[in-house]
Amino acid sequence: MPHSTAQIRNLALAGHPGAGKTTLFEALLHAGGALQAAGTIERGNTVSDFDPIEKQRGHSIDAAIASIDHTAAPGQCVHVNLIDLPGYPDFRGPALSALSVVDTAVIVVDASAGVEYGTRRLMERARERGLCRAIAVNRIDADGAEPARVLEELREAFGAEVLPLNLPAEGGTHVVDCFGQSGGESDLGAVADWHQRILDQVVEINETVMDHYLDLGEEGLSGRELHDAFEQCLREGHLVPVCFTSARTGAGVKELLDVAAKLFPHPGEANPPPFVKGGGDDATPYATAPDPDAHVVADVFRIVNDPFVGKLGVFRVYQGTVKKDTQLFIDDGRKPFKVGHLFKLRGKDHVEIDRAVPGDIAAVAKVDELHVDAVLHDSHDEDHIHLAPIDFPKPMFGLAIQAGSKGQEQKLANALHKLAEEDPCFHVEHEDETNETVVRGLSDLHLRVNLERLKDRFGVEVQTRPPRIAYRETIAAKAEGHHRHKKQTGGAGQFGEVFLRVEPLPRGGGFEFVDEVKGGVIPGQYLPAVEKGVREVLKAGAIAGYPMQDVRVVVYDGKHHAVDSKEVAFVAAGKKAFLDAVAKARPQVLEPIVDLEVNAPEAHMGDISGGLAGKRARINGTDAARGGEIVVKAQVPLSELEGYAAELKSVTAGRGRYAMDFSHYEPVPPQVQQALVEAYRPRHDDD
Repeated sequence: MPHSTAQIRNLALAGHPGAGKTTLFEALLHAGGALQAAGTIERGNTVSDFDPIEKQRGHSIDAAIASIDHTAAPGQCVHVNLIDLPGYPDFRGPALSALSVVDTAVIVVDASAGVEYGTRRLMERARERGLCRAIAVNRIDADGAEPARVLEELREAFGAEVLPLNLPAEGGTHVVDCFGQSGGESDLGAVADWHQRILDQVVEINETVMDHYLDLGEEGLSGRELHDAFEQCLREGHLVPVCFTSARTGAGVKELLDVAAKLFPHPGEANPPPFVKGGGDDATPYATAPDPDAHVVADVFRIVNDPFVGKLGVFRVYQGTVKKDTQLFIDDGRKPFKVGHLFKLRGKDHVEIDRAVPGDIAAVAKVDELHVDAVLHDSHDEDHIHLAPIDFPKPMFGLAIQAGSKGQEQKLANALHKLAEEDPCFHVEHEDETNETVVRGLSDLHLRVNLERLKDRFGVEVQTRPPRIAYRETIAAKAEGHHRHKKQTGGAGQFGEVFLRVEPLPRGGGFEFVDEVKGGVIPGQYLPAVEKGVREVLKAGAIAGYPMQDVRVVVYDGKHHAVDSKEVAFVAAGKKAFLDAVAKARPQVLEPIVDLEVNAPEAHMGDISGGLAGKRARINGTDAARGGEIVVKAQVPLSELEGYAAELKSVTAGRGRYAMDFSHYEPVPPQVQQALVEAYRPRHDDD
């Protein structure tokens, strides 16, 4: 049906793996009339887990989108865009991209498991992005469910602003409203007690509403006043409402849709999207308005390479109206494309539509230039606009990859490009030194899934092996270097002499090149050549063959010859002077350190901690999880984690899992550096 911005609700279901997001997604689609019957993970017929690998593994890998037209009350019909996000941290790329375009994040929590590490991580991500947050406590009727205890855990973990809008009753067979009504009983006590708590929380956000409440009591508050105060509470994080559900029986599911319709913000009420215009220090905030008649501004957050309709770009409209046959620009491009077909998504199915208004989520097909974070617009007034970047985790787990048979190299390259387009945390790199193609992801599981897709979707068999670790080189002290390059070949010679100084920069400082030459002893036209020679060493490494970082190079003296000086001479002099200085500046090899989280049964904690201690790990602590599990947090050199997936599987009988994020670089131990340097020297004795 046609709908306006005020009728749209954009929700993402997020949560810890196994919390029941996909089952709740199905139940919401069924309750909203979009499905005649809800699918199940066991039967492999859910709307969201339609990929063969998702069906085989029994969990979500990609973000799935569907929509519902739901009538919460006579004359109150809303269009709900629902996104089911993968729970496993291995697939955070698509999840974080999709999370950035909704207005409300609904964090799904298992009533038996309670607050888990994934719950905390996603609540924090949603808060950082300025999203309204709500919690759906699912499986309230399951064996072992403890809704009262879970609500207590939620309030302890996330504050007193966590309050229920409804409560389970009669063992979770149904729920009772505790926001709109003040009488009755529930499994968590008298409804009146919770009604008063949430009312007090809501009215205190707004002085006018508070004054009316104090003067006239609850009966003196209008529905509009309560709605506006509730919406303000959500936007400011002053209230995190909890809804209790059972996706299996449907208890509380329609009530969750009613809450979304009546109380969650529409795109015109939610916190404004963080658009900026320009880049770097010149970037300034850019305000969009959900005006259907304004110029179009939309953001692409998902790329799908569909075998039937081609490349599909999924976007949210923030301003203006996208219609079929209109012309849109991509980013700062000068050539527009025509919107030939416009779609709404329902899992793997595409429903053609005529227009998408501000706040809506739609897709366009067969536009090769589209990419994640592309901004679509219809006027060059919107050039140089983009959303504030998402802080994606850095993919640190790598595999060197090559085609399994000759003649498939180009097919492999095309397939890898398409997979990287779809997942911002799946990177493809070419290592010049070893002539390796390396794929990097967030975990062993993340890479295995993408290797399966190479075979199943693109028909490409591959061979893999461990890649080189991404070591870096730097210096730890100041030093000076000098080189005179002089070459006579019978005709015109080559001459260039360079004196320079190197200084260490703070970790992450990159590279600085400083010109302190006085008196023209090195003419200005040759300084870029000196820098080029230095950069050759930065790229190739000075002691072990790894790129250098965190170095300042100051050129302060030199000599030139009026006839024989040439760029090539100063390139060589700059390179050798830099190598001379580095050799005196206590050169160091740096290794990547990752933040590691291991989740496993508590009985295996000793084995896990002991194994990590043997990998030069610094264990930062452990957290207890429900169900007899623990989370071990540590910082570990990436080089020590080769084969850790198999090791953890063996130690925990397949019940352990881990996730890692890049943390920082730090120097390797002396014996490791010596081994790396000695391994490099024989290959470069002629240099």
